[in-house]
Amino acid sequence: MAVPHRFLKGMGFAVLVLLLASPLLAQVEDQISAYTGRNASGYLQPLADAFGADLNDGLFHSAYIPRMKFNISVEFRVMGVLFGDDDRTFMATTESGFAPEQTVAAPTVVGSGNAVFVDGAGGTRFAFPGGFNLNSFALAVPQIRVGSYMGTEALIRYIAFDTGDVELGDISLVGFGLRHSLSQYLAPTFPLYIAAGFFWQRFTLGENQRGGNLISTNAFSFGAQASRRFQVFEPYGGVSFDTFSMDVEYESDALGTTQSIDLEFETDTTLHLTLGLGFNFTYARAFAEYSVAGQNSFSFGLAFGN
Repeated sequence: MAVPHRFLKGMGFAVLVLLLASPLLAQVEDQISAYTGRNASGYLQPLADAFGADLNDGLFHSAYIPRMKFNISVEFRVMGVLFGDDDRTFMATTESGFAPEQTVAAPTVVGSGNAVFVDGAGGTRFAFPGGFNLNSFALAVPQIRVGSYMGTEALIRYIAFDTGDVELGDISLVGFGLRHSLSQYLAPTFPLYIAAGFFWQRFTLGENQRGGNLISTNAFSFGAQASRRFQVFEPYGGVSFDTFSMDVEYESDALGTTQSIDLEFETDTTLHLTLGLGFNFTYARAFAEYSVAGQNSFSFGLAFGN
């Protein structure tokens, strides 16, 4: 069953709308150009945490997988995080040979929009750029679930979208995973559906001055899920081990001349616990969940199919 190209384009547009609602994604390179690696990583860390939490969310809404049955569903997921006070500042140190060297609490990318200034020798002044004063950050993604053969189903996420905005650049998301039913090996009277699986994703966003990706991320999740159906209602939960890495490539003028900065964030590995509730209808399903991980997150969505 082919999914219409127009539908996928429309889903991609929904993603674009949410991303454009956050102006940081179109202006982040201008802000971090004042920083080299040591400050830039602190400035962008809340964004990295948000991407990691969002991408590894919304991968399941039931542990039920038939052993042998063709089924397909087209799903629309929204995943988001709420930022706390600890996300809004980081300890930043003056650069460019500024004297005397000073360390202050400066805004992160989600912090106050007001720059922080410190005065130095000879009337010099160093500016720590402000953030974008964000309380939350969300991603919306389309995904297709296809199954099942020998109790195995596939999940695909895909977006390739040219925004037409020189500053924002392109959006690209590719993800693929498999889940396998463990319930088929248990007694028919076992009270829960049980499944296990993995999912890999690569997400890129924006264009730097060299024409490459401004932000590149990789996410991987491996875990198990359980659920139980009560006619319309189906509570579900899961536990997984998630990994996430992010690279940022940009141009900096912090040292007086323009130089290329390749910022690699340390790979983050977290234990991820998800609890959710689904509502089953004949050809549709609605669901909402909350996840506890390195960065807590929430997700909700709709699925249409058999």
